[in-house]
Amino acid sequence: MPALILASSSSYRKTLLQRLHLPFQCASPDIDETPSVNEPPEQLTQRLALQKAQSLQQAFPQHLIIGSDQVVLLDGQPVSKPGSHLEATRQLRASSGQTLTFSTALCLLNSASGNYQLIVEPYRVTFRQLDDAQIERYLSREKPYDCAGSFKSEGFGISLVHSMQGDDPNSLIGLPLIKLCDMLAKEGIYLP
Repeated sequence: MPALILASSSSYRKTLLQRLHLPFQCASPDIDETPSVNEPPEQLTQRLALQKAQSLQQAFPQHLIIGSDQVVLLDGQPVSKPGSHLEATRQLRASSGQTLTFSTALCLLNSASGNYQLIVEPYRVTFRQLDDAQIERYLSREKPYDCAGSFKSEGFGISLVHSMQGDDPNSLIGLPLIKLCDMLAKEGIYLP
């Protein structure tokens, strides 16, 4: 079995990949994540997932490299990681009663052959109508300032949700494990 490399410094992605009980290493990709002019968000996230994997190809020439990137859209516009309490409050007010689409691109690159598999996994989250007190309770408990859209589904953030729709809830956190299992199987790595 070729060794697995997770092209990410994200602790969230690392925790997700550990669920598969496969040995892997993490390596931080060094790429420019600036969008190209007029680049659609889903195209950007696909390009970045592929570039993250390819950026480690020379350092890991006999490996399977996993690259992933996520974009969150509200009314077709990207929503970033807030970085602060004030910005998280603003984001959640804007998300109140709205549906956000979390589009997570996943790439599995066989660095020996140069072949790769690349998909985008969408997941839609419709928020409840949120008042300022609910937002404040959530932010003070979770502090999701490093989460796109200020949404941390694996914690207290689930209380903000009216409904969710998609094939793999792991894609909300940044790594679609169901599709990754399919990709690994195509490379001869079968999980029980």
